[in-house]
Amino acid sequence: MGGNVTVAQDEQVEFQCVSSKWFPIPTVSWTWNSEAVNSSLYNTTSMADGDFFNCTSVLKFQAVRDTQIECRATVETLASPQSSSVYLVVVPKPTDWTVLIAVVVSIGSFALLVLLIIGIIFCYKRRKEKKTKYEDEMSRRVRTQSQISTVHGAGQNQGQENTGYVPEGQTSVAPTDPTDLTDSGFFPANGSTFSEMPDVVNSTHTGNAYITVDKPAFRKHRHVTIV
Repeated sequence: MGGNVTVAQDEQVEFQCVSSKWFPIPTVSWTWNSEAVNSSLYNTTSMADGDFFNCTSVLKFQAVRDTQIECRATVETLASPQSSSVYLVVVPKPTDWTVLIAVVVSIGSFALLVLLIIGIIFCYKRRKEKKTKYEDEMSRRVRTQSQISTVHGAGQNQGQENTGYVPEGQTSVAPTDPTDLTDSGFFPANGSTFSEMPDVVNSTHTGNAYITVDKPAFRKHRHVTIV
């Protein structure tokens, strides 16, 4: 009943087949694309009309592809069943832009969230690496400065002023005054000049003659080292 049907894909469709004034009650069945349809998909009812019977069968299923639907009615005395067929045309389902946009927005939001998390982790690692490098550099500089200070301190402790050094070209004369001597007992000189104490001579008078006794002369030697 109703002829050919055009529906959208995945839409529920319904076909109705009616056989009237049959005797005895006919057997109704369905096929699609020449293949038998499962009896669980259709329902058949019969009603008496005087000495005859009217039968109505309803087939329901979900449209997937283009299909030829055929209804068959038969009784034992028929050599072949009586049939009637129609065509089911299935068209692509209209795109639901709302759902598509929602899906795209959801996927985009998730991707942005993932990128944001990755960016935060990357920035944190970079900052931590820079901080570690800065601390290492400061520690290295402190160690280097400490080593330099230690070396300078050791050099100052080991050094000693040379009080006997005389610059080149300067002439030094041995001091004649004992106060001119340095605390170390040396006086600066540019050559080998020494101050010597003269011999001491003591004279003893005996009668008319003089006896001269020479006493050993004591000389004070000062050694000067010129650098």
